[in-house]
Amino acid sequence: MTSKKNIRFLIFGIVKKARIKYTIIIRKFRYQNPQMFVYLVSTLIGLIGGLSAVILKNLVGLTEEFIYHNENIRYNYWTIVLPAIGIILTVLYIKYFVKENISHGVEKVLYAISKNRSKIDKKNTYSSVVSSSLTVGFGGSVGLEAPIVYTGAAIGSTIAQRFNLHLKLRSLFIACGCSAAIAGIFKAPIAAIIFSLEVIMIDLSMWSMIPILISSTTGALVSYFLLGDTNSFYFAIFEPFDKTKIPFYVLLGIACGFFSLYFTKVSRVIEKQFSKQKNIYVKAIAGGSVVGILIFIFPPLFGEGYMGLQHLMNDNPESIANNSLFYPLRTHDYFLIIFLVGILFIKVITSSFTTASGGIGGVFAPALFTGGVLGFVFSRTINLFNWVKLSEHNFTLVGMAGVMAGIMHAPMTSIFLIAEITGGYKLLFPLIITSSIAYLVKYRFDKYSVYTYNLKKQNQMITHNKDKEAIRRINMYDLIEKDFIRVPLTMTLSRFIKEVIPKSNKNLFVVENVEGNFIGIILLDEIMEILFNKEKYERLKVMDVVSRPPATLSLREDNEKIFKLFDKTNSWYLPVIDNKKYIGMLSKSKLLQRYRKLIVDFSED
Repeated sequence: MTSKKNIRFLIFGIVKKARIKYTIIIRKFRYQNPQMFVYLVSTLIGLIGGLSAVILKNLVGLTEEFIYHNENIRYNYWTIVLPAIGIILTVLYIKYFVKENISHGVEKVLYAISKNRSKIDKKNTYSSVVSSSLTVGFGGSVGLEAPIVYTGAAIGSTIAQRFNLHLKLRSLFIACGCSAAIAGIFKAPIAAIIFSLEVIMIDLSMWSMIPILISSTTGALVSYFLLGDTNSFYFAIFEPFDKTKIPFYVLLGIACGFFSLYFTKVSRVIEKQFSKQKNIYVKAIAGGSVVGILIFIFPPLFGEGYMGLQHLMNDNPESIANNSLFYPLRTHDYFLIIFLVGILFIKVITSSFTTASGGIGGVFAPALFTGGVLGFVFSRTINLFNWVKLSEHNFTLVGMAGVMAGIMHAPMTSIFLIAEITGGYKLLFPLIITSSIAYLVKYRFDKYSVYTYNLKKQNQMITHNKDKEAIRRINMYDLIEKDFIRVPLTMTLSRFIKEVIPKSNKNLFVVENVEGNFIGIILLDEIMEILFNKEKYERLKVMDVVSRPPATLSLREDNEKIFKLFDKTNSWYLPVIDNKKYIGMLSKSKLLQRYRKLIVDFSED
């Protein structure tokens, strides 16, 4: 028994020494070669992020194979209940294992950068992979991109925290993780880089560009090595770009913009209605059942929907109606358009019901799917009139970029993603035209993307504006000073002068009533005349000299508003009040010091 203990202690000692030595080597290398250290960590994040994307794709594929590729249940009545089962399993996994809300993956990443100092719990390196595979594998009508983005961000943040890196590097490595994950899913490294710059809002500089480029390329290479050269939804361009069709791409851009508006509005309404139901199991069963019924009626709504896009891009687009209740009508001239219009609008509902009821997934894939359907319907409808011939393949691809640009407010990401997955840049001009117009139309009526709407409501949205971002990042609670002496309203001024003032090194005092509520302040500069007149202060009380501050603050107020109050009142101290109770004083000088430090941090290259 003693020998076993000695062996355990020996092993423990060896491991401990090895860890200490490893830590010393890493720290030495980090400080001696900081640039190379960042590049090596970026490579590591790219490897793990790309591998996570591969694991997620395979895990979903295996789940679908196990659940649906049985002739007895595929598109049978089991299809109605299986999405609900998947959502219930997801809800149970989150409740008992994850124990935190992990929905809206990209929004969570933005929140972590904005409010949580770029720190993400290490369990999120796998939580979204497991939960989204359950949701999508059982038929949930959402995409895998948002969960894998959150996974990649968690990988980057966890590695940064492991090395005890500062805020700027943590934010950079989060972007590296996001890029690696997106590149691994789509095998589109350029689009992945632009996604981090455009959506994750990392500042564009050589300091940030090179590490993101390394991670993105590494993630894509891992995916190529493990999944092969073929993209999971590779679409070839069959017709060259015709410049005479530019007006139709403009019209498609307008249509994509308005559809993006419909998409975001419907999603918000459904999510708001589901949030009123507090029972997570009722939500899961109700939402999952609706999704199952709609998938049973319209099979292309199943999962990500990329198979449906492949049907539209082949020489027999009517095959998209295979296995549906409308299969006998597929050869009718106008049936396909009516069928696709139904899918177009119902996909938004199934996607929203999936996430609102507790499923884990994102809008990336639904945006691409609905955009492709919209582009096909647009071109096929015009072609039916026989007065002009549009390329249905090209308009399908461009429509994908248009709707994605409108929903995500990411036109550059949309343009380069479609350009990369098509294997070339022959459609670059129409992609730019349609995506830009779609974004502008959507922005005209709704200034917030699907990712930033909730963050803006909660005043948590990040921005490329360094001044606003520095102000928004300040944690006001940390700056509150609580060493100001409080005096009761009924105290005599004589006692105040003799007993209280000598104990303080401040010239400001807080006055409270008997209930402990904040009444006002005493500034010694304002009562200096009374202080030197014994006849006056002997017959006065604190209540006679108390004054109201020019303004009071609440920690629930917007940081920008707090700065504006200081400027408006020209004050150096303002009291922080909560439910009439005094919390402490906020100093303008401390605010400016913290603001300046953040500006310096943001500006370092």
